[in-house]
Amino acid sequence: MDKKYDFKNTEKALEHFWQENDIYKYRNGKEKKIFSIDTPPPTVSGKLHIGHVFSYTQAEMIARFKRMQGYDVFYPFGFDDNGLPTERLVEREEKIHANMLPRSAFRQKCTQTIKKYESEFKDLWKSLGFSVDWDLQYQTISDLSQRISQKSFLELAKNGKAYMKESPVLWCTECQTSIAQAELETRECETTFNYLNFETPKGSLLIATTRPELLAGCVCIFVHPDDERFKQYVGATAKVPLYGFDIPILTDESVATDKGTGAVMCATFGDSTDTEWCKKHHLPYKKIILQDGTIQPDIAHIGGMTVPKARAHVINLLKESGLLVKQESINHMVAIHERCGTAVEFIPSRQWYIDVLTEKERFLKAADEINWHPAHMKNRYRLWVENLKWDWCISRQRYFGVPFPVWYCKDCGTPIFAEESQLPVNPLETTPEKSCSCGCSEFIPETAVFDTWATSSVTPFINGHYQEPDDIMKEIFPMGMRCQAHEIIRTWAFYSIVKSLYHTGQIPWKDIMISGFVLAKPGEKISKSKNNASDSPQALVENHSADAIRYWAANSKLGTDTFFSEEDLKISKRFINKLYNASKFAIMQLHDFEKPESFDMENLLPIDRWILERVNETTITATGLLNDYEIGQARHEIDTLFWRDFCDYYIEIVKERLYQPEKHGASEQYSGQVALYHSLLGILKLYAIYTPYVTEYIYQDYFSAFEPEISLHSTTWKTWESSALHLAFGEHIKEVIGNVRREKTEKQMSMKDSIPQLLITCPRSPKLSKKFKEFYKKTELDLKACTAAEEIFIRG
Repeated sequence: MDKKYDFKNTEKALEHFWQENDIYKYRNGKEKKIFSIDTPPPTVSGKLHIGHVFSYTQAEMIARFKRMQGYDVFYPFGFDDNGLPTERLVEREEKIHANMLPRSAFRQKCTQTIKKYESEFKDLWKSLGFSVDWDLQYQTISDLSQRISQKSFLELAKNGKAYMKESPVLWCTECQTSIAQAELETRECETTFNYLNFETPKGSLLIATTRPELLAGCVCIFVHPDDERFKQYVGATAKVPLYGFDIPILTDESVATDKGTGAVMCATFGDSTDTEWCKKHHLPYKKIILQDGTIQPDIAHIGGMTVPKARAHVINLLKESGLLVKQESINHMVAIHERCGTAVEFIPSRQWYIDVLTEKERFLKAADEINWHPAHMKNRYRLWVENLKWDWCISRQRYFGVPFPVWYCKDCGTPIFAEESQLPVNPLETTPEKSCSCGCSEFIPETAVFDTWATSSVTPFINGHYQEPDDIMKEIFPMGMRCQAHEIIRTWAFYSIVKSLYHTGQIPWKDIMISGFVLAKPGEKISKSKNNASDSPQALVENHSADAIRYWAANSKLGTDTFFSEEDLKISKRFINKLYNASKFAIMQLHDFEKPESFDMENLLPIDRWILERVNETTITATGLLNDYEIGQARHEIDTLFWRDFCDYYIEIVKERLYQPEKHGASEQYSGQVALYHSLLGILKLYAIYTPYVTEYIYQDYFSAFEPEISLHSTTWKTWESSALHLAFGEHIKEVIGNVRREKTEKQMSMKDSIPQLLITCPRSPKLSKKFKEFYKKTELDLKACTAAEEIFIRG
C-alpha cells in the first residue's frame, strides 16, 4: 500500500473498474432474490446542492447494504425533466418567458437545457460512488414515460377517476397555471383590515376586509345565524362602497363571529371560503382578477391594474371618499405557490382532476400497510389525507410537459381520447383516429400538460415498463423501498399511493425511507431556488473526496434535519486516514500469512476470538439497524468497533505477538494473523456501504488475492451465533487495560513505562471466573506487552 491514500486518482480508477466489471448490474433475479428501489428522480431545475447529496447518498447506502445481504438489487436512476420547474430554469438561463416563443421553439430550448444538466447530475452521482445500474436510467419526458403516464390517465378516465370540470381553481398568476393543493405553502404576511360601511335600509353595516380590490366582485354579505348583532340585517340588501350596487345579506354557520366585525363580504373570489359559499348559496360569478394577475379591463377605477396596485388605489379612493372608517394592521397566513412564492388566487377555469376525496379511507388504510421509516412520518401522511379539501388538479397551462391525450369535438365539445396505439401522442400535432359520436370530424386539441407529479407518481410503473412488451412489473412490484424527503410526502408519496391503488389495487412499495433536510440556517433548508448552498457538491468531491462526503451524510438519525459545514468533513477525513493506516499496519503483519481454507475458532487465542466475535456482534446489530434504515446509528456502532475495539485495544494487545513470533510462538502469531485478516475484512465490509472507494482500494491491494469475489462490493456480510463468553472476556480485558492507561495518565507516566505488577480480579461467578482465569493465562504475554507489567496476578 502507498504511504498515503491518493483519493483523487483512486476514486476515478475504481469508478471505471466497477463499470467495466458490471459490479452493480441488475440481473433480473436469476440467481438471487430481488430488492427493488424507487429512487426520486431529481427535478431538473438548477444545480444540485449538498442537501441532494445528503438524502440521495443515504438511500444509496441502503442499496449497497441490500446487495451485501445477498439481494439482486434493482437500483435505477431517473431525471424529472418536465414541467414548471424545468421551464423556469430555462426562462432564467435564456432570459426569456415561455410565452415569448412558439411552443415548439420553447420545448426545443428545454430539451437542450435538460441534456446539459442531466449530464452534470449523472457525473456527480457517479463520482459519489453511486451503485446504480445506469442501464435502468429513465427520464420523465421520454417516450416511454410519456406513454405510461398517458396510459395511466386514459385508464383513470375510463374508470371515472379522472374527470374534467369548470370551477374555481387554485391559480398562480406568476406562473399562469392552475396548481394543486399539495403545491401550496403558507406564509405569514403583514396586511391591513380595512373597515368599511355598507349602507342598508336598516343602517350602516361595518365590515372589515383585507381585499378591498375585490369590492367590484362582491356578491353577498354573510353573518352567523346565531349572531344577535345582525339579526335585523338578514334578508335585507347592502350597497357596495365605491360601486353602488346592491348585494344580499345572508347567514351561514361557517362565519367566524370573532373575526373582523363578524359580518363578512363574499367576493369572487377572495379565498376558498368564498368559493364554497358561492357554490352552496348559488351566487353569481363576477370576473375581477384575470389569469395574468391583472384586473378585468372594464372594472371601474382599477381595470388593467395588478392586484397590489389595485388594492392600494381602492384604499386611496375610499379614504378620499370618506368611506374608510379605520385601518388595523394584522398578520395573517397567506397561501402561496411553493415554486415561486406568489400569493395564489381562485380563478374559474376548465381543468382535469383525479378523484381523491371519495377514496380517503382507502388511502389512509394503505398507510398502515406500508412500513414507514421513521415511523412518525406516517402521521404527516395521515394528516395530509385527512385534511384534503379538493380533488387533485392535474392539468397545467404550461409548455414543456407530458401532453393530455385528448381533443374536443368542435361541434359538441365532447372529449375525444387517444387510442392506446397512438401513445405517446401530442394532440397539437395529430388528430384522433375516429370521428366524434355526433358525426363531427373537426377537433380542438387540449393545450394543457400534466402536472409533473402526474408523471412522477408513476415511477414504479416506469421502472417496471408497465404494460410494455418488456414489462417486468411481476419482478419488481410492489417495490422494496421508496426513498424521499419529508416535504414531498404530500405530493410524491401520496400521489404514488393513489396511482398504485387505482391501477393495481396494491401499495407501490413495502417500505418508505424518509430523509431530513440539510439546513443553511435554523429553519431554512438549502434549496436550488434560494441559492443558499455552500460549495457545489462536485467541488466538495474534488477537494475532500466522495468518501468524506458520504461518511458525513451518514452521521444523523433518519428523518432529522442537519447542518453542513466544510469543517464537518475534517472528521470524515480523519476517519479515512485512520482506516487506511490501520489497514496498512495490519497488512504489513500479514505479509507471510497463508490463508487457510477454513479454520476452527476454538483454536484461536481468546483475545483473537474476541475481536472476531465483536465484528460478528456489530454486523448483527448494524444489520438490524439498517433493516430499519437507521444508517447513522448503524455507522456509529461500526465506528465504536473500529476505533475503540480494533484500533485502541486489539491491535495494541496483539502487536508484539505479531512482531515477535520467536517470543510468543509461531502458532500464537498465526492465531493473531487469522484474526487480524478476518476482522479487518469484516470491518471493510461494514464500512463498504459508507465509504466504498477506500474500502475497495484496500480490498484490491491485498484481500482480492485471497477472496473469490472480484470486488469487495460483491461480497456478503456473514454472521454466526455469538459467543457471550468471549464478548464478556473482551469487555473485561478492556476495562483492565483502560484502568492501567488511566492510572499512568494520572501519574504522568508514559504508556511504555513499566509497572511492577498488575492485579486482575475475575468475575465472582465461579463459572466465569474459571473461564476468565484460563483465558487470562493464554493472554498473559499479550497483556504484559500491552501494559508493560512485569508481573501479572489473576484472582477469582
